[in-house]
Amino acid sequence: MDTSLLDAVRRYADAHVGRDGAASTPIRGLTAIRAAARTELSYQIQRPLVCLVLQGAKHVTMGTQSFTFRAGDSLVITADVPTVSQVTEASLAAPYYSLVLDLDPAVIATLATDMAASGDADGAPVRIEPTDSHAADTALRLMRLLDRPAALPVLQPALVREFHYWLLAGRHGAAIRRLGLPDSHVRRVARAVALLRAEYTQRLPVEKLAEVAGMSPSAFHQHFRAVTSLSPLQFQKQLRLIEARRLMLAEGVNASHAAYAVGYESVQQFTREYGRMFGKPPMRDVADAQQRLDAA
Repeated sequence: MDTSLLDAVRRYADAHVGRDGAASTPIRGLTAIRAAARTELSYQIQRPLVCLVLQGAKHVTMGTQSFTFRAGDSLVITADVPTVSQVTEASLAAPYYSLVLDLDPAVIATLATDMAASGDADGAPVRIEPTDSHAADTALRLMRLLDRPAALPVLQPALVREFHYWLLAGRHGAAIRRLGLPDSHVRRVARAVALLRAEYTQRLPVEKLAEVAGMSPSAFHQHFRAVTSLSPLQFQKQLRLIEARRLMLAEGVNASHAAYAVGYESVQQFTREYGRMFGKPPMRDVADAQQRLDAA
């Protein structure tokens, strides 16, 4: 891959990176990532995105599947899925750098009407592929546009559209295309996921989620698990636990406050389920994470 993109991302990330390793850009959905050391495990419910790794390596686990991708690879996620990720190759001398762009279903939908179908897609929501040279070139032009703020509103939409075009033209184009089809199972499940994200602290009967998705409860449950690898209840539980962990780590709240804040009615149940997901009881996990942070 041309090192010009790495140089552009390095300059921007080094100047703008936050404590979480992310450097947001004025271009909606475009983020530069930097890590100067091996990171802790990160638990997230990912949105559809593409991540171009430019230096270093990262490991991602989804369910029983694991992926390692490094410089020259792109990670493509085509559904809202729970992941556990970790930067595995990074140092002060050679930090990890990547560029992430959220996939936009509206852009995909307009492009799909003008492009020939690219074959059948398998159901895998997470894929690794060598970074397409055309996509990398478009990403470089997007990064260079950050130095021309006056040009952003004029040129950004066309470049974002072009980036999506090259993804759709690639070997995973059929899977990405499904994000733009309003009646695809992926988009229907995405409508239910949006409700779960917005109201994760509330009780959400599967019948209500199925209605939002426009499916019968039995069909919804089947397609939800096929797309996300989880049942709706498991998905909501992970949303709650991830947010509770964020509250304790970032805002310093105690375990009981975090439990009630994310919708648990029992601190004991919260502590039990937290330990299953993160491997330690809440306060010990937070104390260990803080100790590692202080020692860094």
